[in-house]
Order: sequence, then structure tokens, then C-alpha cells
Amino acid sequence: MDKLDKIFEMQAKLTARLGVNLDNLSEGEKVEWVLKYSRALQQEISELVDSVPWKWWANYQNFDEQNARVEVIDILHFLVSIAQVLGMTAEDFFQAYQKKNGINHKRQDSGYAVKDKSDSREI
Repeated sequence: MDKLDKIFEMQAKLTARLGVNLDNLSEGEKVEWVLKYSRALQQEISELVDSVPWKWWANYQNFDEQNARVEVIDILHFLVSIAQVLGMTAEDFFQAYQKKNGINHKRQDSGYAVKDKSDSREI
């Protein structure tokens, strides 16, 4: 088992332990959980931002690198949960990442002067 497979397995166990059953969700339930996890993800991103001195007008701030690392892991927890709500496995996640990464490189190679909304449809 590779590390991404292990992360997905561990997240599924935690989700189940929290009493959330992601099996056979209706479309409405998927929407509900994507929104819940997305809001939690936004909060974790805010907590990551608060770990760095972002207030250019304030001198009292410190960079809390250890907390920033923890927030990155919290972000991953919720990101994997969203992927699982959408029925993605670790393999699906990896394949989609790999394809999207290739598209991003092509965009950079071409100067990314035009937004082509159809270039990601194959992911």
C-alpha cells in the first residue's frame, strides 16, 4: 500500500468513527457533505493564514511554522474527505492530479493567455 492509499484508508476510518457514512449518498447528501467539508476546509486555510504574519500594518506577529504544518494536515483531512464524498479513491485522486498537473504545465508552456474551460473536461 502506498502512502496516498494509506491516507485515504485512515481518513475513511476517521470519518466512520465520527459517525459519518459516505456509502450510497444521494445527490443532496453529497452536496451537503461537500459544503460541510468545504466550509471546514476554508476555516483550516484561515488558520494556516493566521500562522504567518500577514498583517503588514502590525509588527507583533510571528511565523508559527509548527502550527502552519498542522494546519496543512488539517487541510488534507478535509480535502480527502471531499474526494471520498465524490466517490474518489486514492488512485482516482492521483490520476486526476496527474492529468491536471499536465494541463497546468501545458498552460504555462503556451503562456496561458486564453482560458480554455474545456481543457480539464477529461479529468
